[in-house]
Amino acid sequence: MRKLILASSSPYRRAILDKIHLSYHSISPQIDESPITGENVSNLVQRLALKKAQKVAQSEPDSLIIGSDQAAFLNGEVLSKPGSIANAQLQLAKCSNNTVTFHTGLCLLDSRDNSYQCEDITFKVHFRSLSKQEIEHYIAIESPLDCAGSFKVEALGISLFERLEGEDFNSLIGLPLIALLKMLRNKGVNPLNPLAPSN
Repeated sequence: MRKLILASSSPYRRAILDKIHLSYHSISPQIDESPITGENVSNLVQRLALKKAQKVAQSEPDSLIIGSDQAAFLNGEVLSKPGSIANAQLQLAKCSNNTVTFHTGLCLLDSRDNSYQCEDITFKVHFRSLSKQEIEHYIAIESPLDCAGSFKVEALGISLFERLEGEDFNSLIGLPLIALLKMLRNKGVNPLNPLAPSN
């Protein structure tokens, strides 16, 4: 099988990729993630996912490289990683009784010929009405300061929601597996048929 590389150091993305039982390496790309003036969110996350994969491809020839980037939007505003308790409290207060849309840009780049597949996968999170005490208690328990939107859906963060809306729960955590597996199959890589020759 071709070498598979995850262009990310995120422990959340690695945990997701571990689910499909394929051998891979993880490399952290250092890129400028600044948005381009006038760029919409779908173009932004796909461009950055591709840029991450292309950066890793410079030192990894003949590999399949996975790039992913995510942005969370609430009423037209980007929700970044809060970085502090105060910012996390403010974010969750804004999310209360609202819907946050996550855009996850996914790219699979073949560094053999620099061809790539890219997609923007969306997922909506409908928050229930949250009290100030609930918000403070949740942040104290999970300290989600490195998570866009200030929650960890794979843990107690699930208690913040009214409902979830989307095709792939994994996309909410940062790596849409259904779309990724389709891209990998297009390249002859299938964890359910590991002896099939890859392209």
